[in-house]
Order: sequence, then C-alpha cells, then structure tokens
Amino acid sequence: MTTLYFTIDTEYAAGIVVRGGKDTRRENFDRSIACLTASGAVGIGYQMDVFDRHGMKAVFFVDPMPALIWGTEAIADIVSPIVARGHDVQLHVHTEWLEIAGNARPLARPMRDRDGANIKDFAFEDQCRLLDYARDTLVAAGAPRPVAFRAGNYGANDDTLRALAELGMRYDTSHCPGFADCACAIALGARDTMPVAHCGVIEVPVSTISARGGALRHLQLTAVSAEEMMAALRHAKGQRADCVTLVSHSFELMSRDRTRANRIVQRRFERFCAAFAKEPGIRTGTYAADPPRVAARNAPPLPHAPLRTGLRHVEQALSNALYGAR
Repeated sequence: MTTLYFTIDTEYAAGIVVRGGKDTRRENFDRSIACLTASGAVGIGYQMDVFDRHGMKAVFFVDPMPALIWGTEAIADIVSPIVARGHDVQLHVHTEWLEIAGNARPLARPMRDRDGANIKDFAFEDQCRLLDYARDTLVAAGAPRPVAFRAGNYGANDDTLRALAELGMRYDTSHCPGFADCACAIALGARDTMPVAHCGVIEVPVSTISARGGALRHLQLTAVSAEEMMAALRHAKGQRADCVTLVSHSFELMSRDRTRANRIVQRRFERFCAAFAKEPGIRTGTYAADPPRVAARNAPPLPHAPLRTGLRHVEQALSNALYGAR
C-alpha cells in the first residue's frame, strides 16, 4: 500500500515581527497558525477538521524558534491541539529568528553572536547546537521527541543531515527536487525522488510530477491542482512506490496578505481530501507511527499531461488575481 505523508510546515511569520515588533504574538498566531478570517478560520484547526472528517493523519513540522522571543508557551499553543487530536508533530527550523531575537536569544556563546538565513549557513557544530535547542524546545512545548526534520526554506546541506544523525534523529525531508530555486544544498539530484540513505539519515524527498520540457514540479498544495495530486498518487500506487510526500503550510489556505481565505486553494484542499478518502490502496502515514523506509528504486514521476497542466494554469491565474500571487 502506498503511504501519503501530508506534511504541513507550521510556523509563525518572522515578517510580522520585523514589521510590527515583538508584541505581535497574538496577531501572528491569528494570521499564521489559526488563520482567522471574517468567513471562518482556515488554519491548522480547520485543516485537522478536514483530515479527521476523511480519516487522514498529517505530519505538522512545527518551528520552535519563535520561543527565542516569546518563550515555550507560544510553541505550546501550536503543539497542544495537534497532539490532542492525534496528528504527528516533527521539527522545523527557520534560523532568521536568531537575528530577530538578537542578544535576548537563550543560546550559549558562540551561537549567540551568529545569524544566517538558513541552517546550512552555519558550521556543523553550530547546526548541532541549533538543532539540539530546537528539539528540546519542541519537547518542552509538549511534543513527543521528534524523529524527523525539515529545514525552513528547504535550506539544509549535508552537514545538516550529519548533525541530525549526531543528535539521533533518523529522517530529513528537506530535499525538494521539483523546486529549482529553493535553498536546499543537500548533495542529491533531481533523480533522487524516493527515500534514500544519505549522510547518516534517511532523506525523504518532497515528491514531484513531470512538467513541460522535462522539468519537475513539486507536490505542494499551492503549486499543483487537486487532480494533479490525485493523479500523482494513483501513478505512485501503480508503480508500487512506498510513499509520496506532499507539502503545505499552516497559512496556505489564506490570501497572500493573510486577511482572507483563499477559496480556490481551500476548495482544492477539500476536494483532494475527499477524493483521497475514496481511493483504495493508499493511506496517510506519520513519522511517529509508520515512518518511511529506504526505497528499492526511484519510481518515475507522473508523466506530464498538457490538459491537466492547462487546467491548473487557469486555476492558478484566477487564484493569483483574486488572492495574490505566491
């Protein structure tokens, strides 16, 4: 049976703090996590409602770095409802919070004096320190001890994987072969699309579909249509692939300015979950209960279909016009 890992990067927005100052915790939660709108919430609570309705489990990669300025309680606000409802919490890290925290960061020197846009910007020893702090903070916020990691902006390198192995974490999912401009510097290529042992951990790539001209497109809720996601799953099942990894974000059902629900992406999410629940031979999985295993081979991605692509382009153009381009 093919397993879908529906992964949700769950994070406060550093930009809200940069623009509005450190007294924006509640606003940030409302706009980035709960995603409150005049027509109802579309954040993690709503997402879990939809998952629960269709018998699905999700993996929430939670970033604990805002605890540098707000304390562990800000992370517990995110972790507690996820754990209470039986979904998976794993580790996510955006290192730009180090610069925001400045001298207030509760990290021993020399980490207190170092910043970087991505975790790959740090030396191996510093990556170990950052990951150790982040893991311990996530656990202090009520999460089970994490076994899997995804870097913010996918900005990991091989040293990140070695640091994860050093700390006893078994899985990383920062390699995104379908996203050509991402910050990932892991030494794997576009052909590495299935779980593979690398630098002491199992690397679980974000899944892809084939695009025009031989390119790849990553499976992200805002990047592909519900029909493309389901076609990718059916293709993987037909190839007897062990797993598929899909990416979303806690705020992904919002408009670009995070003031309104993006009805097009919201309907896409609901349609996909409803179709998934009716499809035999596939299931959702978690890293805690049924983690990925190294694949015996790289299953080829879903072939490009001009009609599916064209329909998605129309849908994306309408979404961008109404709710802002992503």
